[in-house]
Amino acid sequence: MTHFEVENLSISFGGLQAVDSVSFAVERNAIFSIIGPNGSGKTTIFNLISGIYKADSGRVLLDDENLIGYSPDRIARRGIARTFQNIELFTNATVMDNLMLGRHIHMKTGVLGGAFMWGRHSRTAREEVKNREIVEKIIDFLDLQSIRDQFVANLPYGKRKLVELGRALALDPAVLLLDEPSAGMNTEEKDDLRIWIKDIQEDYNVTILLIEHDMNMVMGISDRILAINQGIKIVEGPPQEVQKHPEVIAAYLGEEE
Repeated sequence: MTHFEVENLSISFGGLQAVDSVSFAVERNAIFSIIGPNGSGKTTIFNLISGIYKADSGRVLLDDENLIGYSPDRIARRGIARTFQNIELFTNATVMDNLMLGRHIHMKTGVLGGAFMWGRHSRTAREEVKNREIVEKIIDFLDLQSIRDQFVANLPYGKRKLVELGRALALDPAVLLLDEPSAGMNTEEKDDLRIWIKDIQEDYNVTILLIEHDMNMVMGISDRILAINQGIKIVEGPPQEVQKHPEVIAAYLGEEE
């Protein structure tokens, strides 16, 4: 059953067609990867989906609701979370604080309500406890216990990537966009990440869209793959089919048909 769909998505910058009528559909709880050379338009597609860029044309559908024209905040509230190529965290806050910030869209009392948290049985206090319990489960899930109270600024790059993944999970997304999550990780961290992504798919019932240059990871965990080049769709299909496609080989290896 189609859960998330992109229809004829296009955008240009200064006359350069960055994404050209790209379409694809993703089944619920699937891992769908987008591959292509640097500058092929992969992250631009994520920016269009998450509302950072405004599409020139096309639709982005989550359960048949068109998200085009929504603000990034509204799209997040609708259930789409993402990580970035360049980590977007509050480096002068702790791991726990960063993950709690991921819960902000689910908090009903807000700042004003927090000023009137008179006791542990108040609505604000109960909400705080509930959100902390959710974050604690994410910390356990991603094995972040040893760094939970450390400032993000003091963490190695690979750990920061995990914290960003945890914060995205804290939004309780229906669709999770992962933009090169293994960048900067060592081999052991990549192996762990591969397992975590599969576990997220299964334990959190999340539909995952993945941009990743590590082809071993992509081919090993994806249900379907979309290959693009210069903003144009080349092929979409199961990993074995996409991997053997001559245009994919040419785009990555510079070979000619």
